[in-house]
Amino acid sequence: MRIFLDANILFSGARSDGAIRRLLALLRKAGHSACVDDFVIEEARRNLEAKNSSALLDLDSLLLTMERLPTLRPDADLLASIPLPEKDHPVLAAAIRGGCDTLITGDRTHFGALFGTVFQGVIVYSPAQAAEALL
Repeated sequence: MRIFLDANILFSGARSDGAIRRLLALLRKAGHSACVDDFVIEEARRNLEAKNSSALLDLDSLLLTMERLPTLRPDADLLASIPLPEKDHPVLAAAIRGGCDTLITGDRTHFGALFGTVFQGVIVYSPAQAAEALL
C-alpha cells in the first residue's frame, strides 16, 4: 500500500524516537511504501528548524526510506472539491495525484472530519487509525 505522510508525521518521526517513528518502521516492515513530496518535506523542515534543529539529521535519515513524489500543481476542479482549508489542499491533492491509497496526518483540527473516510480514492487516517487498519 502507498501511504502519503503529512508534514506533522515527518516532524514527529524526526523529532523523537517515539510512537510515530515506530509506526513508520512497522509500516515499512509490513511492506507499505511511505510517500512524501517537497511541500510536506519543506514544511516539516521549517518546523524542525524553528523548534528542534538537532532533529534535521533524523529527518534526512527518515526521508531515505521514503518515496519522493513529484510536487504537482493540482487542477482547479480537484482543489475546489477538497473539503479543507486552502493551506491543506496540497497535502490531500498530493496523495490523490500520487496514486496513494492512504494519507496519514496528525492534524485533527483540519483533517479530523475526514478521518476514516475515503476521498477520491484516498482514505484519511490518524496515526492510531493507520496502525489499527494497516498493521
